Amino acid sequence: MDNIRLFLLLGLGFIGLLLWEAWQADYVIPQHNLSTAPSASTITTDADTATPDIPVNADVDTTPVIDPAAEMSPGRLIQVRTDTLDLQIDTRGGTIVDAKLMQYPVSVDTPEIKFQLLSQRFNDYFIAQSGLLGADKTRTPTHEATFRATQDIYTLPDDADQLVVDLTWQAPDGLAVIKRFTFQRNSHAIQLSHRVQNNSDQPWKGRDYRQFQRGEPADGGNFFMYTYTGGAIYSQQDKYQKYDFSDLNAGALNQNVMNGWIAMLQHYFLGAFIPPPDNNQHFYSKGLNNGRSVIGTYSAAQTLAPGESGQFDGILFIGPKLRTELEHLAEGLDLTVDYGFLVFIAKPMHWVLEQINEYVGNWGWTIILFTLLIKLLFFKLSEKSYHSMANMRKLTPRIQAMKDRYGDDKQRMQKAMMDLYKKEKINPVGGCLPMLVQMPFFIALYWVLLESVEMRQAPWILWITDLSIKDPYFILPLLMGATMYFQQKLNPMPADPMQAKMMQYLPWVFTLMFAFFPAGLVLYWATNNVLSIAQQWVITRQVEQQR
Repeated sequence: MDNIRLFLLLGLGFIGLLLWEAWQADYVIPQHNLSTAPSASTITTDADTATPDIPVNADVDTTPVIDPAAEMSPGRLIQVRTDTLDLQIDTRGGTIVDAKLMQYPVSVDTPEIKFQLLSQRFNDYFIAQSGLLGADKTRTPTHEATFRATQDIYTLPDDADQLVVDLTWQAPDGLAVIKRFTFQRNSHAIQLSHRVQNNSDQPWKGRDYRQFQRGEPADGGNFFMYTYTGGAIYSQQDKYQKYDFSDLNAGALNQNVMNGWIAMLQHYFLGAFIPPPDNNQHFYSKGLNNGRSVIGTYSAAQTLAPGESGQFDGILFIGPKLRTELEHLAEGLDLTVDYGFLVFIAKPMHWVLEQINEYVGNWGWTIILFTLLIKLLFFKLSEKSYHSMANMRKLTPRIQAMKDRYGDDKQRMQKAMMDLYKKEKINPVGGCLPMLVQMPFFIALYWVLLESVEMRQAPWILWITDLSIKDPYFILPLLMGATMYFQQKLNPMPADPMQAKMMQYLPWVFTLMFAFFPAGLVLYWATNNVLSIAQQWVITRQVEQQR
């Protein structure tokens, strides 16, 4: 089997993988028509249906009473600003309706404009809701209840490591609820609690819930860079599971969980609710009449006697998919950095890249050094492959002579070639194994570079100011195509004219394909080609000088 043919097949296989991903995005995850979604001024018209449903036989009824008058008047917005987050919290329900990430600009050209993860924007609606549920609607504030805040603006002081924001609510009988947001310096994790003080003369029974409400974005990435946007959960039983928007709308998520979490994901960023450990929760999902989707969790009920107090705790994470930060918050949360089915290769790759970058301080040079390490790791395998190809190259004139002799008699031609290989002690598939072994590493690195938020807006040199997007001037893809062309010249050409013609076009095909890949991935491939050319050229000269 010709090694060049294998290279072509592997390349086509990788393209097929990308086609499959694109097909999943277009047909498996249906796109909803958002043209009928309400404007920001009427976003609360479906508020009653956004409250979690609990079975009729549950010990706490949960259908809230919504005041029609209040439905038309949103609460006042308060601003909370730390070193990592800039939030707007609506006092109606204590809902976070806007969240900007202070350390992540929208682009390198506009560093003053911060990336907005949560918002009420028409085409990217994404909010975090929470509240209490109980049989007595007047004593359990849902995300429709109106809270009070003592300030309009809360800012983390320069000399403080913690900021506490309290929203208060009181029932007619004196029962009081404090919704407390606790922010920590240098963290995207928010401690969110509901503190209930039963100052009434009647027992209180209720549970808390936390949920994300989101509209499905119209854009899931380009053809070669599809990324997942949708829900995800983690449970001890099923581990990491994704729920796309069609699943959420169909109510596919409906299970009791302990020691898990729910999340709403997108490229590089996520929002996640993490319940306390060893706490029974019920995960749920539903679709709303306005086309948006809900993923949420509610707790077991608590009962408080008159004079008693109780508390519902948990973590709300709003931020980037930094694996080292996520894995310390909850088991499995780092899996939201989705490396696909090759995660067992990709995670060590990412760790090595992080270690190199600790010393180098530039992700472009980190990728180049990492490529050198990969090349050294597979040095012996590559050496065998290049020896096989060099030996095959020496036989090219004799194979061409056979072709001239046997013409269209393919059976005799094939037998003569096998006899020649046997006589010269050449294995025609000797170059296959190294490529088969290295291909999973290339695919894994593709997902590492695509999913790692560290690569976002990471510069290299000169015109490459963001390794996570395509080269704006297509210089790297052209260099990669040129290296592929020169490498092809070192390989034996197929005897079949049709295959030979296809091989001539292969560098052009790959150049066009890689033009839309992240610049970091193209940098890896071009560097790998340069190192391969150097190694193959030396080995080819050694073989050709042998008699």
